[in-house]
Amino acid sequence: MIPPLPFTPDTSVKPEIVAFFDEPTNTISYIVKDPNSDACAVVDSVMDIDYAAGRITYDGADAIIRYIEEKGWKLEWIIETHVHADHLSAAPYIQQKLGGKLGIGENITIVQDTFGKVFNEGTEFQRDGSQFDRLFTDGDSYQIGSLTAYVMHTPGHTPACMTHVVGDAAFVGDTLFMPDGGSARADFPGGDARELYRSMKRVLALPNETRLFMCHDYGPNGRDIEWETTVADERAHNIHVKDGISEDEFVAMREARDATLDMPKLIIPSLQVNMRAGQLPRRTRMARPSSRCRSTHSDRRTSPPEKERPT
Repeated sequence: MIPPLPFTPDTSVKPEIVAFFDEPTNTISYIVKDPNSDACAVVDSVMDIDYAAGRITYDGADAIIRYIEEKGWKLEWIIETHVHADHLSAAPYIQQKLGGKLGIGENITIVQDTFGKVFNEGTEFQRDGSQFDRLFTDGDSYQIGSLTAYVMHTPGHTPACMTHVVGDAAFVGDTLFMPDGGSARADFPGGDARELYRSMKRVLALPNETRLFMCHDYGPNGRDIEWETTVADERAHNIHVKDGISEDEFVAMREARDATLDMPKLIIPSLQVNMRAGQLPRRTRMARPSSRCRSTHSDRRTSPPEKERPT
């Protein structure tokens, strides 16, 4: 059963959206700006990592910070749509520079408990979500200046996935990809293909004109990178979940496809850092996961080099 929307959408409200594309991880981060004030939020920021060299930098985050500072905007929220397994969050770095509250879905506690065991974390690692300023529940709301942002639980890719709806814009994380990209994998611990289908249908119950903003794009078939579509376009053209594709058909396809996918290259450092709200583990070396972790994703519109496309 597909849960109803926990709020009434208002597509007459049109926030200003600025996108930043991180080519190494094919991640899109966003600034969401209230048109009636200087208030803004950042969604799904990226910390740069050269895993082989053990080097961390903040070029992508600095571009976001610089943009906000140059515009004279005030950062009120730093939003994580979920615990990412393919890039590291720059949330604490941005928060240190600009302030703002850090928010994520309440089921971060499930992710922390699961991967706290996978990475053999000690008792000093808190599994109660206290690393974040706000844990959102389904139907919650928060303010970005005069904008009211609504949150709905959209699990399936991970248990903690949330879609954030701000006026006519929805930030879907990894719940949906562009129509020719389909959907994200659902085989991480706590993931579920049937839940993912229902979550996507819940997002697609938003008004047809709602703008949908992706967290990742891989440029299928060599097309340029894109990150914005609409509910109507997804319902008409999404290769995995367009109108007419049944839940059972999707689950069979998704589970078969997931069985062929490799583990994301940055899954180990990403999970260890992101379940800590972007903070690095105190240990100097990233821990290796136990056997319970199985292979279960600049401001430029450029095509990425050939790389793993975990769709």
